[in-house]
Amino acid sequence: MKRLFPILSIVTVAALAYALYEALVVAPTDAQQGDVYRIIYYHVPSAWTAFLLFFINFVASAGYLARSSEASEKAAKWIAIGIGVLGIIAPYVPLVRSRIPPGMEPSAVATTIVLIPVFYFLVMKFFPGDRLDILALTSAEVGVVFCTIVLVTGPIWARPVWGIWWAPGDIRLTSTLVMWLIYVSYLVLRRFSSSAQTQKLAAALAVFGALDVPLVYLSIWYFRTQHPQPVIGGGGSMDPRMLHILLFSWLAFLLFGFLVCWSRFRLELLQREVEQAHAMESMAGGAESVKMSLPLGRSSR
Repeated sequence: MKRLFPILSIVTVAALAYALYEALVVAPTDAQQGDVYRIIYYHVPSAWTAFLLFFINFVASAGYLARSSEASEKAAKWIAIGIGVLGIIAPYVPLVRSRIPPGMEPSAVATTIVLIPVFYFLVMKFFPGDRLDILALTSAEVGVVFCTIVLVTGPIWARPVWGIWWAPGDIRLTSTLVMWLIYVSYLVLRRFSSSAQTQKLAAALAVFGALDVPLVYLSIWYFRTQHPQPVIGGGGSMDPRMLHILLFSWLAFLLFGFLVCWSRFRLELLQREVEQAHAMESMAGGAESVKMSLPLGRSSR
């Protein structure tokens, strides 16, 4: 795996460079917005990557809470299976289908919901023990970075197009900011709390914060907002050349996000191993000092 890291780094740098070239040179100019629209090739992929990382954080946090007992772990498995079954059936029920936004296919909704149990079982299998908590922490950290990019590039794009940096009261913008604040709070809790229950409290906060992710995505359909409709998933359209470049930019961002997560995961794992080794040495040293003090205590009598 260590030999794969340099190769992945080179591929990621090449993909990011090519995506930048495609976005600035190859992509056609938008007829209405002009060249300023090209920020979409960083704004949208950053948002999609942040959503994915927060989703991984949610799955890992839920799995960490479920592992607190054997009964809760079994219950979580059945809940995950139930969500998958319900996700396959519910979008095709007439009452539910009528509430799906126009242009969004029921199959897309079903696929998205089925990914929840799929990710859950994959994460629970490949991240045993303390690695599950490390995955949750890592995905949240990198997700906040990408979400910050979204909040920075959004106003830069909005200023020349809308005439304002920020639209007060806009549900998409507000819910995105709230999502960012929730996960920043998660990281602050993990960083500065020394309680024995910190990991569980942070996991519970992450599960709660994940509820804001679908609100951010669906807000443009169910609320009045200045934010444009998405280019993928119904409600929007895009020149095929622009769409291909956008998808490649997302691929480059995914590679970069994976690379950073991988580095951060290894660093956090190593740090915890060092802390555990120091703790074991301290315990061994304390036990040895107690043994050495016993004969002295007896001879004093």
